[in-house]
Amino acid sequence: MSTRTAVVTGASSGIGAATARRLAEADFHVVLAARRAERLDALAAELTADGRSVAVHALDVTDRAAVDAFAAGLDAYPPLHVLVNVAGGALGTEPVATADPADWRAMFEVNVLGVLNVTQALLPALSSSGDGTIVVLSSTAGLATYEGGGGYVAAKHGAHVIAETLRLELNGHPVRVIEIAPGMVKTDEFALTRFRGDESRAAAVYAGVAEPLTADDVADTVAWAVTRPAHVNVDLLVLRPRAQASNYKVHRVQ
Repeated sequence: MSTRTAVVTGASSGIGAATARRLAEADFHVVLAARRAERLDALAAELTADGRSVAVHALDVTDRAAVDAFAAGLDAYPPLHVLVNVAGGALGTEPVATADPADWRAMFEVNVLGVLNVTQALLPALSSSGDGTIVVLSSTAGLATYEGGGGYVAAKHGAHVIAETLRLELNGHPVRVIEIAPGMVKTDEFALTRFRGDESRAAAVYAGVAEPLTADDVADTVAWAVTRPAHVNVDLLVLRPRAQASNYKVHRVQ
């Protein structure tokens, strides 16, 4: 039986689902949290069939009341040792001059306030475990800007600052704060959502890039970071494919 619990938000697809698989393989009891319950159920069935210990909770991280209720229910599981904040996303590529404030608000709600909501609600349990770890899955967009990315960049800068500030504030407490900042990751939904379902524009993001990162590449890194000895903290790990030197310099095969 698992003796440690890990909560993964955004676990219904992409990096979140891949991270849940990796942590389940590392013998955590994994709590899958995301809005799409049917996808969580399918992932839970897969993991259970492999003999893993999992639970499913439909959760919107932007709903604070729902997050608080979710946190209260974790008492039924083994002690909480790991929280991986994956839920997030991008909307649009319009310049600052013409961007829709509603898109910016939605990105801020999930990428910043979602991280805040879940982290605040679960921090007492993580601390009381005596060996807690908070992972913030940010982005290289949180470290450097690019044209057409204003809203997403601002939101991921916010997530980056949460991790930096929390690490300072928790100094002396038994909780690590790890930030993983991936660059170009090819998943089924990220670019498609950003381009509002336009498949050709989404595909163009990765055109000519032989090997963009995969969700499992990122999940492998998260699992490695959280399973280091308790005294080892990976403050910030930037992860890019070899073809990507920066947010705006990518080698593409013609």
